[in-house]
Amino acid sequence: MSLTGAVNSAVSAMKAQSAALSIVSYNLANVSTTGFKASSSNFASLLTSASGETVSGGVTVTSKSNVTATGLLSSTDSATDLAIDGDGFFCVQTADTDSEVCYTRNGNFEVDTDGYLKNGDYYLLGWPTDTDGNVIGSSTTGNLEKIDTNAYASYAAATTTLDMAGNLPANAETGASYTSDAIEVYDSLGTSMTLTATWTKAADNSWTVSFSDPLLSSDNATSAGTVTSSSITLTFNDDGSLASTDPDPATLTVGSLSTGAADLSIDLDFGADDSSDMMTQLSDDDGTLSASITPTADGYAYGTYTGATIEEDGTVKASYSNGASIAIYKVPVATFANPDGLTELSGSIYGASLDSSSATLHTAGTDGTGYIDDYTLESSTTDTNTEFSSMMSAQQAYSAASQVFSTANSMFDTLMQAIR
Repeated sequence: MSLTGAVNSAVSAMKAQSAALSIVSYNLANVSTTGFKASSSNFASLLTSASGETVSGGVTVTSKSNVTATGLLSSTDSATDLAIDGDGFFCVQTADTDSEVCYTRNGNFEVDTDGYLKNGDYYLLGWPTDTDGNVIGSSTTGNLEKIDTNAYASYAAATTTLDMAGNLPANAETGASYTSDAIEVYDSLGTSMTLTATWTKAADNSWTVSFSDPLLSSDNATSAGTVTSSSITLTFNDDGSLASTDPDPATLTVGSLSTGAADLSIDLDFGADDSSDMMTQLSDDDGTLSASITPTADGYAYGTYTGATIEEDGTVKASYSNGASIAIYKVPVATFANPDGLTELSGSIYGASLDSSSATLHTAGTDGTGYIDDYTLESSTTDTNTEFSSMMSAQQAYSAASQVFSTANSMFDTLMQAIR
């Protein structure tokens, strides 16, 4: 190798160590950046030769991403701070609906003034769901939407199920009847109504139940509609367990609602056949011969939006002042064949590339992906001890390479003196 080759090698060494120091500096600058993935220097030799004799050599360096590394998960005091406990990325997008879907593990989201979950310039994406959390449409990238936590500013729900549990006195006389407490139900507009159930012993081990027309709960006197369904017959076994109901399934329907709401169709549940899990007929030994029935109905009165939570499977639930909590979106988790091949963007955001492959979307916690933790953020993967060690190594290597210039200069002087 000639003196010129030596100088060239030293130049490439100093250039490479400068780049390595730049990578160290970048990592240290982001030691507190949420979701940041530290990079490392990847050195490779450059060598040319002719006829087996080394002509010139050098070194090059590239930045090696380690996107798959996981930072420490730290607790926060915000329900919209999210972290993926395991593999995968959040899907995000800028305000431009035509922009590319990007990916991040930086879950430092906040609800903006319009109700959207946002991290800097990027909005969190999710699949729209029904109130039970089932995805509406396909579970694909094309079905993703910006998550609007205020999608339903208010919420009310009609009563659709009514459970009846308790005991009817087996030693009551045929024809005896008992009226249960007021049962509160709601129409589709959230109006509260009350109705009562009357239990009549039709024969041994046989009872009927009928329901009164509902009254408005506001005054408990004004008629709110008309019960249009027939009475239901309950038959019991000789051990007091429920044998069957007629009709089966039993339904309570209410029409002509004065509020203008849709007719009510309520599924009645008295328990499973041949079981004592809800309704029974056993003797009343204290002599009061009274029915003891507890009704439980679903449905909600009108309520206003109060906040949102995200569950570990990615289900986004909106909460309301009436106590209701309903699913509105599901946050997917994206995976890649080669996560380290993702293209790094600003803000701990990544874009898909040919090296990474396109994203595959999953429900959090399935197919080997991580669960989503709320009140949690993922810390930077930068390790200061490692970076300081790399910094010192780069400094020493840079200084050593610089000495080649001094030595080469002295040798050039010797050569010039010999020529003179």
